[in-house]
Amino acid sequence: MRSLIAFPCEGETLIGTLDVAPGGTGLLIVSGGNEIRCGAHRAMALLAEHVAAQGFPVFRYDRRGIGDSTGENRGFLSTRDDMIAAVTTFRAHAPHVDSLVGFGNCDAASALALYGRDVGIDRVLLANPWTIDDVDDLPPAAAIRATYRRRLTSPAAWQELLTGRIDLAKAVKGLRKATSPAPRLLADQVVPAIEAWSGNATVILANGDATAQAYRAAARNTPAQTIATSSHSFARPPDQSALRSIVLSALRKV
Repeated sequence: MRSLIAFPCEGETLIGTLDVAPGGTGLLIVSGGNEIRCGAHRAMALLAEHVAAQGFPVFRYDRRGIGDSTGENRGFLSTRDDMIAAVTTFRAHAPHVDSLVGFGNCDAASALALYGRDVGIDRVLLANPWTIDDVDDLPPAAAIRATYRRRLTSPAAWQELLTGRIDLAKAVKGLRKATSPAPRLLADQVVPAIEAWSGNATVILANGDATAQAYRAAARNTPAQTIATSSHSFARPPDQSALRSIVLSALRKV
């Protein structure tokens, strides 16, 4: 059974979705970026449905200023109170839940790493954690380096360069960024926060995704599980299947 629940947060009203199940371990799904709680291509709604069918209750919600929730969207670093309100509501409507696992993709993963302990989450599943401080319109430096490594071994790419089909100005700008030290202000918060979870954090990386590549460059020694895809949201059926397997495995270990 799936139900909609309205709940308060700092004078605003948030909207969440509860997928009911009898298990004592619950999954809290935190939306990344400016996505609503169903996720890209309804991926989070489908994940919740699948997980609940395996006996684990699932709660998703729109943070302030997103989707059906009121208030101002101030970005993921301002979502601690939203997470506290969601956890409180989840436990109130599923009182049999005694352990919580949090799952988030992109900046939701970073928010869970930073605030999850404060809100009573026992274990976190962090997909493609956001660690990028960049303010330009180029991909992260790690992703640019990966792209140029592929192009240097591609005859087709050399042909494009020689025939003028590659924007030289943009290529030079990208090379300059790729060879310059990247800012680490956010990474220096997120990576230690993930490491502090010790055995209670699972990092999941889409190996062809620029955000995941930036995280890997910032956290070279942090263990991670990899899914062979370039889809940031694990959109293809094989990606979804691999992600569901990792999520369910973590839930069964709690």
